[in-house]
Amino acid sequence: MRGVNADTQRAPRLSGLAVPGGIMAAVAGAFAYVGTVDPNQPGHYPVCPLYQITGLYCPGCGGLRSAHAFIHGDFLAALQDNAMAVVGYLGFAVLWTVWVVRAARGRPLRLGLGPVHLWTLGTLLLVFTVVRNLPFGGWLHP
Repeated sequence: MRGVNADTQRAPRLSGLAVPGGIMAAVAGAFAYVGTVDPNQPGHYPVCPLYQITGLYCPGCGGLRSAHAFIHGDFLAALQDNAMAVVGYLGFAVLWTVWVVRAARGRPLRLGLGPVHLWTLGTLLLVFTVVRNLPFGGWLHP
């Protein structure tokens, strides 16, 4: 009886790892592609439409180059290309790890993000975008 109960408890825990595992597989596949196909070489990826039309950098401009540099271990170049993207990579890694640990323990992932957190995140992205497009924010250009 004891072995059967342990097996029935283990099965839901393992099935709880399917979604974070699938998410990681998709992210790893995307990073593998960007690591293989260099965004610094023209013609592989489309140009940012906002940059192409206005000459302004959006918060995502330089994100592919940042991911390429990050994958190849050039962390300073990754920060230079898009500092917010690097923060996002690290934030994803922490969040995904917490998710997997909680799923392995049979607990759901609960994000306590309220309006204040979301407004703060939006404000940080807006400030990053504005500063990188001002003359003194040239160090944030991709």
